[in-house]
Amino acid sequence: MTDNPRPISRRKSVAVGVGGVVIGGEAPILVQSMTNTDTADVEATVAQVTDLARAGSELVRITVDREDAARAVPRIREGLDRQGIGVPLIGDFHYIGHTLLTKYPDCAEALAKYRINPGNVGHGEKRDTRFSTMIEVALRYDRPVRIGVNWGSLDQDLLTTLMDENARSAQPVTAADVTREALVVSALSNAARAEELGLGRDRIVLSCKVSSVQDLVAVYASLAARSDHALHLGLTEAGMGSKGIVASTAAMSVLLQQGIGDTIRVSLTPKPGGDRTREVIVAQEILQTMGLRAFTPLVTACPGCGRTTSTVFQHLAEKIQDHVRARMPVWRQRYVGVETMNLAVMGCIVNGPGESKHADIGISLPGTGEEPSAPVFIDGRKTVTLRGPDIAEEFQRIVDDYVETRYAKRDPGPTAQEPVEDAGPVSTAAQ
Repeated sequence: MTDNPRPISRRKSVAVGVGGVVIGGEAPILVQSMTNTDTADVEATVAQVTDLARAGSELVRITVDREDAARAVPRIREGLDRQGIGVPLIGDFHYIGHTLLTKYPDCAEALAKYRINPGNVGHGEKRDTRFSTMIEVALRYDRPVRIGVNWGSLDQDLLTTLMDENARSAQPVTAADVTREALVVSALSNAARAEELGLGRDRIVLSCKVSSVQDLVAVYASLAARSDHALHLGLTEAGMGSKGIVASTAAMSVLLQQGIGDTIRVSLTPKPGGDRTREVIVAQEILQTMGLRAFTPLVTACPGCGRTTSTVFQHLAEKIQDHVRARMPVWRQRYVGVETMNLAVMGCIVNGPGESKHADIGISLPGTGEEPSAPVFIDGRKTVTLRGPDIAEEFQRIVDDYVETRYAKRDPGPTAQEPVEDAGPVSTAAQ
């Protein structure tokens, strides 16, 4: 991977430690995700957290919405620990979080961070008491807190007050502007209240989530300008499939380019029974394509056209990408920097050789009417031409050999164990 010619200048934020990883400060932008299992189902939740962690989620949030869920949290943590999955768990609390955290201390202790939505902890004196209770529990167990404001559950008392003030103003703004301001004010005022109660700024993460791209950009630009708190970035209710991916990428890329954001989540709606880890991969790809992180080698491939009526290059590109992802758990532990490797699988002679020369390893497959040969380029130089029915297998071996010879081997240390083939990616948060 080539260096970014214009490095992005990150906004300075206060670092927050969360169960062994760091959000903000000088730490890399972390990828996180959330389960959609019933938390009370320990086995299912452990399985999904494991899948998310192995896919590369560096923090995983779980819903703690009732007593059965709170009772399950310590068992979930134990189940993960038995499998060697150390990913920090975040408890997502709404409405009765104050009760659950105080009634179930084992739950409070098993979680690495609490998420509090100030819009649904109650009204008036109850709100302050319940919010204060949750902060007191965080102080008792030395746990950080994310104060997560959401467009769909905004504090209506605050919104009404700001709307009334706007109506009396000599230069009123739009209702949308007032609502965006209410999100920012809610996050900042509740963070200030948490600090008054004794929670340090290095124990607070803020978020203001909305479902509109332009609103998200405006809200976070305002929040970032008025605070140095670590920021959790994400477009809520992004949607399914390409719509959710495009909307999340559009919104977060603008903010990340401005240096805003310390941890991100891509909130994709999966198909029924769909793979939850897709949101982790999309988040990684956003950061990697912007040059902010490197997680796994990416394959460049042409889109295909009338010159490439054969689908050979498409199958090879998919096969190589799958092979690289499958090998990364081992490669990441054995080789330094392998995640930055760049590969190209091209479909014809027009752009194939040139694109392949720019990659660390590239192959230009024959297009329609071209000679049935596939030149391979390594570090910009043509090294071999592949022919015959086993091009895919031969190219795969070339990739494996390149990794073996190009990247320095890590020192395993005196007590290191051989990595398990299917163990999944190791977190790069501390790298």
